[in-house]
Amino acid sequence: MLTSAKKQPTTLTEDAYLRIRNDIVQGRLTAGEKLRIEALRNTYGIGPTPLREALSRLLSDGFVTTEGQRGFSVTPLTAEDLEDVTSMRVLLENRALQNSILKGDDNWEANLVAAFHRLSRIETSEGERDPVEWERRNAEFHQALIGACHSHWLRRFAAILYDQHRRYRHLARARLKGRDLHAEHTAIYEAALKRDVEAACAANERHIQATFDTLRDLISEEDHLAGC
Repeated sequence: MLTSAKKQPTTLTEDAYLRIRNDIVQGRLTAGEKLRIEALRNTYGIGPTPLREALSRLLSDGFVTTEGQRGFSVTPLTAEDLEDVTSMRVLLENRALQNSILKGDDNWEANLVAAFHRLSRIETSEGERDPVEWERRNAEFHQALIGACHSHWLRRFAAILYDQHRRYRHLARARLKGRDLHAEHTAIYEAALKRDVEAACAANERHIQATFDTLRDLISEEDHLAGC
C-alpha cells in the first residue's frame, strides 16, 4: 500500500511513524534537519519510546539518518540519491505493475477505473487544483495500478520508493504544472486496462523519468537540493 494514500495508525509507534514520515515527505521537516526527541515529543504529543521506535523504522526506510551519538536527522536530498531512487522506483514499480496486470481480476479493474476517474476529475478541472488532494488521488491511482500484485514485499518497497520520490517532486511542484500529467496517467491507465504489460510499463517509466528530468534541471541550477 502506498503510504501517501489514507491509512489509519494502529499503535502509538505507527502513529508517530506515519506523521513524521508525512512531514518529511511534505518538506515540513527539511532535508538535513536534526530530529531531537524532546522537540518531537512537544510537536507530536507522543512519548519518547514510541518516538524512538518510529525513528528506527524511518531509519530502515531511508527517511532519516544517524551518525554515531549525534542522533537522528532527516535524510539529505542529493542528485545521486534522486537518480538511485528514480531507477529503483521504475524497476520495482514496473515489476509490481506487470504482476498486477497479469493477475488482476474484475475487482482490480473496478478499483483502477474508480481511482483514475477521481484523479481525472481534479486534473481536468478548471482553475487551481488543491495540491494536497491531487497528491492523495495520485497516490491512490498508482496504488490501484499495482493493487493486484501478489508480492507483499514488492508492494512495500514500491511504496517506500514512491514516497522517497515524492520528497523530490514536492520541491518541483511549480515546474510540474507545465507537463500534461493527465495525458501521462491516461497512457498508463489505458494500457493497463488493455492488459498490455509492455505499453503500460513503458508509459509508467516515461512518467517517472519525466519527473527526474525536471528535477535534474533544478539540481543543475541550485547545485544541490538540501534546504531549497
